[in-house]
Amino acid sequence: MSARKTERLLNLVICLLATRRYLSAEQIRRTVAGYEDLGDEAFKRKFERDKEDLRDLGIPLETGSDSTFDDEPGYRIRRDDYSLPDITFEPAELAVLGVAARTWQQASLGSAASGALLKLRAAGVDVDDAVPVAIETRVATSEPAFEAVRQATADRRAITFHYRTRDSTRHVEPWGLVSWHGRWYLVGHDRDRGDTRVFRVSRIVGDVRAVGRRGDVEVPDGVDIRKIVLQMVEDPVRISAKVLVRDGAAQGMRRRALSMEPHHDGWDLLELPVAHAERLADEAMGFGPDVVIVEPAEARAAVLARLRAVAATAVQWTGG
Repeated sequence: MSARKTERLLNLVICLLATRRYLSAEQIRRTVAGYEDLGDEAFKRKFERDKEDLRDLGIPLETGSDSTFDDEPGYRIRRDDYSLPDITFEPAELAVLGVAARTWQQASLGSAASGALLKLRAAGVDVDDAVPVAIETRVATSEPAFEAVRQATADRRAITFHYRTRDSTRHVEPWGLVSWHGRWYLVGHDRDRGDTRVFRVSRIVGDVRAVGRRGDVEVPDGVDIRKIVLQMVEDPVRISAKVLVRDGAAQGMRRRALSMEPHHDGWDLLELPVAHAERLADEAMGFGPDVVIVEPAEARAAVLARLRAVAATAVQWTGG
């Protein structure tokens, strides 16, 4: 999701949370930044997409009216429905939080991760960040250009840098950074070639120079930077897989499914194109109990092998 769209959706949520009555579409159009310069049809299309996006994110958008004389429905978000209940964590969940924070411990974002742990502890959550070495992970940011590229991406400023491939100078509007299999990739608009390009950050040499003003770079709506990177670095689709997905979960899998049909008791059966079994196993593990692989058998076996390894490590760690 682009930064511009994220900002618009956040403005919409704030607006609908702040009101105690239903707001009409026209009132929302006049109030929420991001809609004010659109024509009638363009606003209608964008607002419909934004409402669906909020519902997909689990935000309880309520439709209704304050009077029987209202000709059109209004919208609001009830604070009681939106607010989270008190959150408690199981010991295993606290261990995962520790792993997540330590992922960035030795990287340039280590201070932010440490700050997140401090906030949890200040709220009374006892997070154990002393995780076992066997399941410890790291996100490396050893590339000298990483921090400059990250900052320019956050500031939405164009950058100029020397790229080792073809020994050329590039002028790029950065859209985002993606980590894939230990490497960082920059996705953006290459001004010299007038097209979308992917750059491996480790191949950027010398200084990265930001040009223009903050906010000058606009990320096009609907751009999926992770998908762009995967299209460049992934193997072509080799197999078709079937997975069971719990209602409301694994939206990424649902979007690329070749077919989807109701299965039983709140589950859907999806058919997916995948590169190979190991990659499907990695993806399924990320969704925990909300995704179950039906086939291929080698992907199921890969998931079981990972779970057994984690269980063995946990037993070793606790001395059980």
